[in-house]
Amino acid sequence: MACDKSFSSSYMLLKPEEVRFFDLIHMLFSRDIEKRKFVDAPEGTKEEISGRWLMFVSILTQKFLQFVAKPLSFVGSTTEMGLNLVSSNRNLFVLLLNALRGNVVKPDKTSASFLSFLGYWDKRVQLDSSIERGDGKYNAALSMMASKVSYENKAYIEAIVKDHWNMEFLGFYDFWNDYQGKATTQAFLLRDKTADDYDTIVVAFRGTEPFDSDAWCSDFDISWYELKGQEEVGKIHGGFMKSLGLQKNEGWPKNITKKDDSHPDLAYYAIREMLKELLGKNEKARYIITGHSFGGALSILFPAILILHEEKLLLERLDGIYTFGQPRVGDKIFGKFMDQKLKDHNIRYFRFVYGNDIVPRLPYDDKTLMFKHFGTCLYYDRFYEGKIVEEEPNKNYFSPLGAIPMMINAFFELIRSVTIKYKKGPEYQEGSVLRLFRIIGLVIPGIPAHSTLDYVNATRLGSSELFLPHKNPENPN
Repeated sequence: MACDKSFSSSYMLLKPEEVRFFDLIHMLFSRDIEKRKFVDAPEGTKEEISGRWLMFVSILTQKFLQFVAKPLSFVGSTTEMGLNLVSSNRNLFVLLLNALRGNVVKPDKTSASFLSFLGYWDKRVQLDSSIERGDGKYNAALSMMASKVSYENKAYIEAIVKDHWNMEFLGFYDFWNDYQGKATTQAFLLRDKTADDYDTIVVAFRGTEPFDSDAWCSDFDISWYELKGQEEVGKIHGGFMKSLGLQKNEGWPKNITKKDDSHPDLAYYAIREMLKELLGKNEKARYIITGHSFGGALSILFPAILILHEEKLLLERLDGIYTFGQPRVGDKIFGKFMDQKLKDHNIRYFRFVYGNDIVPRLPYDDKTLMFKHFGTCLYYDRFYEGKIVEEEPNKNYFSPLGAIPMMINAFFELIRSVTIKYKKGPEYQEGSVLRLFRIIGLVIPGIPAHSTLDYVNATRLGSSELFLPHKNPENPN
C-alpha cells in the first residue's frame, strides 16, 4: 500500500526492499531522486552528489543487513548460548567435566539467569547504595541501570527489579513496527515506590541489540519526515519514528483504534495509555524516560510526539529524560523546537556521552545530513569526570587528526580495565568479553566506549553537581 504522508510537510523515504542494483547506480548520476522507485520524495526533489552517495550507502547497508539477518541472528544465539553454557556450569573446566559425566547444565533462554551478549559486558545488577533518593544523580543512576537491563529477557528484568531493586515491575513489552511488519521495539516499565506516595515510574526503551538486523536497519535508515504542527517542527529521523509507532498509512493521529489483535501494539500509543492509567491513580506520581543508544533516540522522540498531541497531563508529570550514547534524531529546527518546548514544560533532558563513543556522533552533523543534537550534554572522560558542554568533542568522529589521540585514549582505557578494581573497588572489575572489545578499540576507538559499563560508571563516579541547573556554563540562566 502507498504511504499516506499528509501528516508531514516534506519527506524523503528510502525503500531498500524495492531497489534494483542498476537503478541504484543510476541515482549517483542523476539529481532527480524522486524518479527512483526506491526513493519516495515530493515531485521535483533534487539532491547533490554528497547526499545521493549517503543514500547509496544507507540502502546498500540495509540490503546487506537484510541479507545476513538469519546468519547474524544464528551467530548471536550461538554466542549467547555458549557464554551462558559456560556460566551455568560455573566455568569452562567444569563444563568439560560435566560433559564427560553426561550431566551438563543447559541454560534456558527464557529464565531469569540467562544473560544477553551485552549482559556479559557488565554483570552488575545492584543499584549503587551510596546514591540515595534526593541525590542529584539518583534518577540518572537508576535510569542507566534500567537502560542496561532492558537488553535482557522479561524474566531476568522482572527478577532484577523485584529482588535486587525492591521496586515494582510493571511489564515488559514487544511493540510493532508498521513499516517492518514485525515487533522490533522493546521497552519495560517499573515503579520506584516511596512511603509518601511520590512514586517515580521509569519507562526504559531497549537499545540496538548487536545481532538484530531489523534494529540496525532502523539505525541506518536516513529517511526523514518534516512534521506539521502549529509552528515549525523540523525534520526527524524516519527510522526512529517508525520504531516508535509511526503508522504507514496514517502517520501520527492523536488517537487510534486497533482494528484487530493480529499484531502487538505500537510503542508510543501503548506506553502513553499505560502512563495515563498509572498516573491517574496517584496524583503525586511522576515518570522519567530513558534509554541507551537507539533506546535513547526513542526516549527523546516520545515526548516530542506528546508535544505535538498536546498531552498536557503527561507533559506536566514528566520528571526528566535521560539518554546514554544517543544518536542524533533531527535537524537544527527540530532541536530549537524541542529546546523551547522542554523549557516551556519545565522538563529536564540530560544527554550523556562517554569519551569517544561513536554512536552520539552519528548521523553526521553536516550540511548534507543536517542532523543536530540538542539538550544538556553531560560529557565524561576516561576518568569519569564530567562536564556540561554544548557538543561532545570531535562531534563527527571521523577525523585523521583525531585518530591518534583516540587510539592513545583507547590504550589507557585498556590499562584502566585492569587497574580500576584496585582503585574503585571490586564491583568495578571488568570481564573478559568487554576487555576483548577494549583491544578491538585500539584499532577502532569508539566501539567499546559505547558499552553500558562506562555509562554506569559515569553515573556512579561522576559529580552530582552536574545536575544543578546553575552549573551549566553554556546556559548560566
